Amino acid sequence: MMNLLTWFGPWQLTRALMSCVLVYLALAVSASVRAQDSKQVSLATENVSLTLNQALEAAWQRSLEVSESRSRLAIVQADQAVNQNWLAASPAFSMGQRDGKAGTPSGSRETELGMSFPLWWPGQRAAGGQATQSQLGWSQVTDQVERLRLAGRLREAIGDLHLAEAELQQVERLVQDLGLLTNDVERRVRAGDLAPADALAARSELLGAQAQAVAARQALAVRQSHWQLLTGVPSLKLQTRAAPALAQLPDTHPELVLANAAVDLGQRRADLARVQRSDSPELSLGMRQERPGQGAGLQSSVVVALRVPVGGQVYQQPRVAAALGELDIAQTQALRTRQRLTAELTLAQSQLSLSQAQLQAERERAQLLVERARLIDKSFRAGESALPDMLRALTAAASAESAFTRQQINHQTAIARIEQALGLLP
Repeated sequence: MMNLLTWFGPWQLTRALMSCVLVYLALAVSASVRAQDSKQVSLATENVSLTLNQALEAAWQRSLEVSESRSRLAIVQADQAVNQNWLAASPAFSMGQRDGKAGTPSGSRETELGMSFPLWWPGQRAAGGQATQSQLGWSQVTDQVERLRLAGRLREAIGDLHLAEAELQQVERLVQDLGLLTNDVERRVRAGDLAPADALAARSELLGAQAQAVAARQALAVRQSHWQLLTGVPSLKLQTRAAPALAQLPDTHPELVLANAAVDLGQRRADLARVQRSDSPELSLGMRQERPGQGAGLQSSVVVALRVPVGGQVYQQPRVAAALGELDIAQTQALRTRQRLTAELTLAQSQLSLSQAQLQAERERAQLLVERARLIDKSFRAGESALPDMLRALTAAASAESAFTRQQINHQTAIARIEQALGLLP
């Protein structure tokens, strides 16, 4: 009996330890799940108050441009690594052996081992370093321009999304008002105060508004899908802001800076093309071992050679001409970029001024038509106005309020276009 207890004892202890481990793992997994759930809830809460800058960062991480940015940076880093090397290319190893040279005794043999080291032309390494440094600056400014263009897409997308939301809200409000009016008309028809045709007219207007609401929901779903695909975050709330104080195109506009960086890069590449040749000089170091033959001893010597290509200017001209052509294109593009940005800023300022005037007109029009609808509704309930007048007044007031809301959003979009034209990131 004692032997059995002695044999089962370790197994019982192991079983108890395994049970404790399983319980601990279960508690740890449960705590991890709760932590993930609380983190998701926290993120969802934070997303409610997202800013355009946060949306831009989320969209940038999802965009193709971020992959292109990494690729440009990798190319620049590879070029910098090449220019930091003291050799213009990879060294080459050579080995040769020659037996029985003519005029020598039989059994003679010559063996040679060597290494060839491609060297930089004078000024080539410095010019290459300047070109890669200029390319690094161009790459960084390109990222800023891509971010600005992505910000422009976001500004237009959020404007379209807010317009779709406002349209749906106005249509749903019209459906609610027409529903109350239809119920009131049907009640008065049953009481004999109105003709049955009035109930049919009110019901038809209600059905038309409901159809508009369905179309508005579909349009909103399209805009939401586009925004979600672009950013991966919930939509932003409409933010009211004033127009920027800048009135002229700043020299710090990312596209202007990029155009100037392209000119500088073209100049550096042209300088590099002038000092760069198709073939590099080579320094060769080696050892030669000779066996004269007929029992003579070995003779060893060191070989040092310098190979310098000559007359390569003719073959260099196509590369220089291509670099100068790219420089001329970059200079012309810089001039055209400034002209285009100035025209875009002028157009955006004109649209903002017209938008402000239209906003004021839509505000007054909405106030007048809403007051008119209120008066006609009061008259209709008193039996002094006909149903068609009431329906027209209600529809006109809803249309005016919708136009005013849309114009408010359009005005904020016009301000966003001013910021875009000035090159301002969120």
